[in-house]
Amino acid sequence: MITFISSLIIGLFGSVYVLYATVFLSIAYYFSTCTHDKWRKLNVPYTPPLPLFGNSMKMILTLEHPIDFFGGIYDRFSGEKFCGFYQMTTPFLMIRDPELINSIMVKDFSYFTDHGVETDPSINILANSLFLLNGDRWRTMRQKLSPGFTSGKLKDTHEQIKGCIDQLMNAIEDKLKTCDHFELREIVANFATDVIGASAFGLKLDTIKNGNSDFRKFGKKVFQANLKQLFLQALVMLWPKLVLTLKLQQFPEDASEFYVSMFREVLEYRSRNNIIRNDVTQTLIKARKDLVLDNDGDDSTSKNKWTEMDIIGNAILMFVAGSETVSTLICFCLYELALNRNVQDRLREEIVMTKAKHGGQLNSDFLTDLRYINMVIEEVSRIYSITLIILRQATKNYKVPGQSLVIEKGQKIVIPIRALHHDPKYYPNPDTFNPERFSAEEKSKRPNGTFIPFGDGPRLCIGKRLAELEIKFVLTEILLKYEVLPCEKTEIPINIRGPGNIINPKNGIWLNFKPIVVT
Repeated sequence: MITFISSLIIGLFGSVYVLYATVFLSIAYYFSTCTHDKWRKLNVPYTPPLPLFGNSMKMILTLEHPIDFFGGIYDRFSGEKFCGFYQMTTPFLMIRDPELINSIMVKDFSYFTDHGVETDPSINILANSLFLLNGDRWRTMRQKLSPGFTSGKLKDTHEQIKGCIDQLMNAIEDKLKTCDHFELREIVANFATDVIGASAFGLKLDTIKNGNSDFRKFGKKVFQANLKQLFLQALVMLWPKLVLTLKLQQFPEDASEFYVSMFREVLEYRSRNNIIRNDVTQTLIKARKDLVLDNDGDDSTSKNKWTEMDIIGNAILMFVAGSETVSTLICFCLYELALNRNVQDRLREEIVMTKAKHGGQLNSDFLTDLRYINMVIEEVSRIYSITLIILRQATKNYKVPGQSLVIEKGQKIVIPIRALHHDPKYYPNPDTFNPERFSAEEKSKRPNGTFIPFGDGPRLCIGKRLAELEIKFVLTEILLKYEVLPCEKTEIPINIRGPGNIINPKNGIWLNFKPIVVT
């Protein structure tokens, strides 16, 4: 009898545990799949997702690089204007059609003003920056900062850029005393750090001479992510609400503390001593006065009131983005010129002739007359689009022209920059370096929305022209003095699947620099 009762109790409790487990698993399954029928219901082509992981399990497990993840989705739906996929349980709509991309970014921008990245200033100092601001706050800040990047302001950066280039050329010369080849990334990144420091903030950093400066050290820390940062980047992309709930820091804390301290000091010193310069810092000081000190912002409620950190966050964004991304693009330019001697020779010839035409002056008129260099930079920007995708979020319901689909308010959208730039429909033999693709005649044949390395429309990268100016100056000076050649350490083809969500050379870029002897 006792044995029977014991068995009955165990059986009852066992049944209860099984019931609990069944209920728990049923609830977990529901919440991990409850959004996975969205694209089927809307008749949007999609790949069936896995519970919880959606379509991104391989990327989560680092078995697939983001290049291949987004490129694979794009290629899978060839011929479609758009397609759906799932990151974890979040449905994303990928836009493949250039006409629709142009509508979203330019024509109908008012429906898609936001990037839709979920973050918070308490865990990411860049949440205050122009890139991550949304709605009216983004619009107000953009209006305040745009005057810092006018043609007149850019002209005033020429001398600072040239001074940094002189130091770069000296550093290259020093390296060539011991070997005719070297790795480019570090020296060019040091140069770009000095340029943005001098031209935008009036700072003489001397990073080229002292590569261990704190500005460079923390800049590397932001982009050369460790395992913790890579994990957080994946988590932000796949499960953003968890990051916000747990208050997981998205920006390295020591880097955040350093940049906040430095840029606060720069702004306060310039304001306190009434130092006025025609640079980005002056624009930030004006924005600080208008939005923070005079408080003429659009919304004066405590929640939306502008603060000092909104200004400092933008200073940090401009500095970090203005050094790392530009230096990477310069390195890719030199890499392709080394592998394509005919292009390099033609570009050098244009530079020499244009310089002579302008009496040896490297000024605005000289830069304007450089046509072929624009084609080279655009082709490099196409092949090596530093950013893989552009994110948008619908801010109100949008009826897709000519389609039954209505993109609902709040829907997250992906525009696949790299995949578009490598689509043979728009760029035959897309992996081949060919600047002729960007002649006026060839550009006129392609629809808008097929070349967007800096974005497009009102949210076009605010630093685009400064970046291009810097690249033109440095290519001019290097090609006038050196032939750039591949060496035994040059990786062909180059591995661009480095850590993180941007394009960068995983194993560096090694090239040979041969001085040009003028006879």
